[in-house]
Amino acid sequence: MAVSPGPDRPNVVIFVGDDHGYGDLSCMGSPTVRTPRLDALAASGALLTNWYSNSPVCSPSRAALLSGRYPGNAGVRSILQGYRTTPGLSQDVPTLASALREVGYHTELVGKWHLGLTPESRPEAHGFDRTFGHLAGAVDYYSHIHYSPNNRRVSMNGETYFGTPLHDLWENGSEIYLDGEYLTDLVADRATRAVREAAAARSPFFLYVPFNAPHYPLHAPAKYKERFAHLPWDQMIMAAMISALDDAVGAVMDELDRQGVLDNTLVLYMSDNGPSREIRNWMDGSQTPYRASSSGGLKGHKFSLFEGGIRVPGIVSWPGVIPAGQVVEEPLAAMDVFPTVLAVAGGEPEKYECDGHDVLPVLTDGARSPHEHLFWEQGVQTATRRGRWKLVLDGQLEEGLPPAEPVFLADLADDPGETVNRAADHPDLVAELTAAATSWRDGIEQRWSAEWLPRIPDHDTHVFPPGVSK
Repeated sequence: MAVSPGPDRPNVVIFVGDDHGYGDLSCMGSPTVRTPRLDALAASGALLTNWYSNSPVCSPSRAALLSGRYPGNAGVRSILQGYRTTPGLSQDVPTLASALREVGYHTELVGKWHLGLTPESRPEAHGFDRTFGHLAGAVDYYSHIHYSPNNRRVSMNGETYFGTPLHDLWENGSEIYLDGEYLTDLVADRATRAVREAAAARSPFFLYVPFNAPHYPLHAPAKYKERFAHLPWDQMIMAAMISALDDAVGAVMDELDRQGVLDNTLVLYMSDNGPSREIRNWMDGSQTPYRASSSGGLKGHKFSLFEGGIRVPGIVSWPGVIPAGQVVEEPLAAMDVFPTVLAVAGGEPEKYECDGHDVLPVLTDGARSPHEHLFWEQGVQTATRRGRWKLVLDGQLEEGLPPAEPVFLADLADDPGETVNRAADHPDLVAELTAAATSWRDGIEQRWSAEWLPRIPDHDTHVFPPGVSK
């Protein structure tokens, strides 16, 4: 279905959940979490059952979504620290916001950035007209303090410091204090306000709403915890936080409807990576992995290149253009968002360096995925998917542990949980996929060394080693 630029160019709203798994929504089969508003969004358009993040961790995942590139080609390959000296996404990398602003869109961010804190790395420097939210990877939901740097040894400019807690809530580049207000509710309030004001201006808008939820620390108001009081604490708090996120999505959708712009708005929802198993989720000193967030039967989780770390819930809706009630099984990825959205907005994706593709025909006309291969890298791990086949090299099931197996080949059509290694059965296929994956990875490494790494001062301070949690 062709889409022509003009006065009815669609508004665009992108929601991103943080650290929840493939099986954490009721429309994805969760037996414990209820997400009626996301379920309704899926029913109004397409549920994407082979939708991929381009990384199993936060910062690279977001860099790919906003740039249309593989993370290594966007210059962000690992989790970024939250120091105010931490650099991030280069201004040499156009974002969806900057590209849409060039074609007349109002652009706004409400929520989590996590792509750098230095002035040239902040969202205001990357095409967003208005911003509200936090810049680091996670904050306390009520004080909006980023605790991760606390007592870490920090080396900068040849001197050693100790990190301290940092307040991290900003509006249009200025620090603001809203102590005691639950962050997910704040995001809902500011996002609905953004819709209201943008609709009144009667010009197309792009609203990017990356939630902190349900990333640790695991906080939720009593009204949400009461909904799931029958569950054990770990499952209860996860369900409560996702329920608050679901209500927030619903509030924005209701505002789109009230303002009469819902039918001309393209809406996407995804999680940034698979579920966190980090022990800090417990908040009681427990040292066992946290397992209340669900990968929906997929193998692996956050940090892993097995499916549980990178295959995430995907939902897309655009009334009248994307047929309702679909389940799309073609493999697609977050980096496809940039060229797809820019094309329907009347822009020219071919002017930009993109690894993603315009996938609107997949969503509207049942076309096949345009990807011959999809690739991933994280630390020692490299992976590729070609059609039904997925190869993982040096795949890790638990961050910090040695690879589970050096070569793992899965037939995802028959075995989406990657339970059986088929490498011995298909040596020629393994050789082909290994050659493709290693060639791609070599290109990433060469560009990283020549172009991106020299731009990151005190790299070991500001960028976490792959596989190390923040």
